[in-house]
Amino acid sequence: MDVLKRLFEQHFHSPVDSVQPVQGELGGSGRKIIRLTSKGASAIGILYGVREENVAFLEFSRHFRKHGLPVPEIYAEDLDQGAYLEQDLGDTSLFELLSENRKGEIIAPKVAEAYREVIATLPRFQIEAGRDLNYKLCYPRGSFDRQSISWDLNYFKYYFLRLAGIPFSEQALEDDFSRLTKFLLSAPRDYFLYRDFQSRNIMLPGGKPYFLDYQGGRKGALQYDVASLLYDAKADLPPDFRQQLLDHYLATLRNFIDIKPEAFMQHYYAYVYVRIMQALGAYGFRGFYERKVHFLQSVPYALKNLRWLLHNVKLPIALPTLLEAFHSMLASEKLQHLATDADNLVVRIVSFSFHRGLPKDESGNGGGFIFDGRNLPNPGREERFKALTGKDAPVIEYLNQQESVHQFLASVMSLIDASVSNYQQRGFKNLMVSFGCTGGQHRSVYLAEQVAKRLRGRSGVEVMVTHRELERMRAENSAAEKAAT
Repeated sequence: MDVLKRLFEQHFHSPVDSVQPVQGELGGSGRKIIRLTSKGASAIGILYGVREENVAFLEFSRHFRKHGLPVPEIYAEDLDQGAYLEQDLGDTSLFELLSENRKGEIIAPKVAEAYREVIATLPRFQIEAGRDLNYKLCYPRGSFDRQSISWDLNYFKYYFLRLAGIPFSEQALEDDFSRLTKFLLSAPRDYFLYRDFQSRNIMLPGGKPYFLDYQGGRKGALQYDVASLLYDAKADLPPDFRQQLLDHYLATLRNFIDIKPEAFMQHYYAYVYVRIMQALGAYGFRGFYERKVHFLQSVPYALKNLRWLLHNVKLPIALPTLLEAFHSMLASEKLQHLATDADNLVVRIVSFSFHRGLPKDESGNGGGFIFDGRNLPNPGREERFKALTGKDAPVIEYLNQQESVHQFLASVMSLIDASVSNYQQRGFKNLMVSFGCTGGQHRSVYLAEQVAKRLRGRSGVEVMVTHRELERMRAENSAAEKAAT
């Protein structure tokens, strides 16, 4: 953190007033993203230990800006410390604009226009800026070649199919993968492939799109990136809207190169499939393997896209085992259960100590409510309660006797109830409610448990409770016990 403050102060000639973690990656990249502000200045700081990936992002950013593309300005860097400072593009992504301005299949005109502007900018990355890009900087591969495709397909096989319990013949599936790879590589591949061109990586400061997270870019086919945007799982774009955007992309593409739509479409849906498989592999790894359950919320939307493809698209190559695996996925009770859960509003309730900073929201929703319980009577000041927590009966009884606690909870529940109802009506899937106190042991734990109790059983609501400091103390005690033995 100190290195980011130093870079900020050197660039802006002003001390940092506040530091706030930004969770824009859904916990999936390992990068620490931090907003630093002072009077009249703001920047995003990145801490990440992979030098090659940092170099790729920094040099690509400078290259794209030379071509007049809307990407963040790089303010300062210290590659030895794995740190750099970039332009703050705000908090509104294309995904958030879409989520807040749609009713089911009906998408607001301003969202449709934003998507059209985004899709029209894509060929400038792929062709205009891709012509003289230094592909030697690409990490981990310089092109979306046989090795890259193999990584993605095996990611899907081992971290999704295996962990979801979908049966398949190993050799027969490998044969299909081989045919699919050969077909993908028969498309023209002399363009910049952005790699993660999706709605959360497009910010809208002032309503205009800016682009992020192209550090995994490499040389490849045109079809991959447009497939990534249009089949972005949780964006859940309606098929008619997807087709309109694809037509707009193809029309724009003809301003840059001579390409026939039928030639482009010959390979397009194969790239749609491989992009969906790559995403499912990531969801499976983070969700099934690492137990970060919020990643699994995207699975039902990916399955919905697969269902549409299976009913509406015929590939020009035979992939019988792979298609059979897709059908098995759609019939899987385990995955159907995920689809049921995805319809719920997940309310994450967290207790914490203000001394240890605010809790991170890994859902990508931005943090939700943060309530300060330090104005309430503190059981921790009494010797009889010091070894107890807000989950223990004596502490609960003590706090239940305090009128100020009941008034506080009544006000809190009024706000939370209104948000839960509104979120459900608008189709939002995540709400975070955090309670802080001095030590994160008594009042915040009690408040979190009380609110969880009142929300459980409410239709369409799934409640998840985390007591951050209690979990930390439990882990420290466990480590001490192991060391003692």
